[in-house]
Amino acid sequence: MRVHFIQHVPFEHPAYLLKWIKQKGYTHSITKMYEPYVFPSPDELDVLIIMGGPMGAYEEDKYEWLKSEKQFIKETIDAEKKLWGICLGAQLIADVLGSKVYPHKQKEIGWWPIKKVQDHPLTKDLPDKFTTFHWHGDTFDLPAGAIRLFESEACAQQGFLYKNNVAAVQFHPEVEEDLLKSLSIHDRAELVPAPFIQTEDEMKNALPKHIEAQHEYITSLMEAFINTK
Repeated sequence: MRVHFIQHVPFEHPAYLLKWIKQKGYTHSITKMYEPYVFPSPDELDVLIIMGGPMGAYEEDKYEWLKSEKQFIKETIDAEKKLWGICLGAQLIADVLGSKVYPHKQKEIGWWPIKKVQDHPLTKDLPDKFTTFHWHGDTFDLPAGAIRLFESEACAQQGFLYKNNVAAVQFHPEVEEDLLKSLSIHDRAELVPAPFIQTEDEMKNALPKHIEAQHEYITSLMEAFINTK
């Protein structure tokens, strides 16, 4: 299994997903959008995982490379490869599928619960409600033909599945200590008092309580997704 990542900034890396890939014996490669980049051909990969980032999917005027990334995402979808988006990755997939992406009325940062919207083979081994890690300020409209999978109190669009080979989540089940720390350092300006924004200490102190469950959630999701026909 050949897994390819798109990483938008140095401090939002694949985290636990790299350990999962190693455990499975898969190979991986990474296109880093903050360095000179060349996308592989869709024929050279089996799974594309698109990571998060602080930019908006709609900020093509500020980040010109978003245009070429969206074109690559479209080509990979058209090639019927498996695509998985996390946070910004989810928003970019939604954009490519024709949906609107826009700033949400509430930022959601920290450990917050989400719940399954409906039963589906992709999520069958997950609890009906579970706490996971969030760091996002944008949201999107559900793409036409997609199945909505998750929601939270702050945000209705927490994840979807499209045609069994394209999936996306707003939350960060790949989180590990180093990812949480780097997000806190680089995006600290976002940690202001708000209904769904936790403090840096609150996020850090809750990590030991939740981290093992996150490994179980991301493993369950990825393996069900890869095996979905």
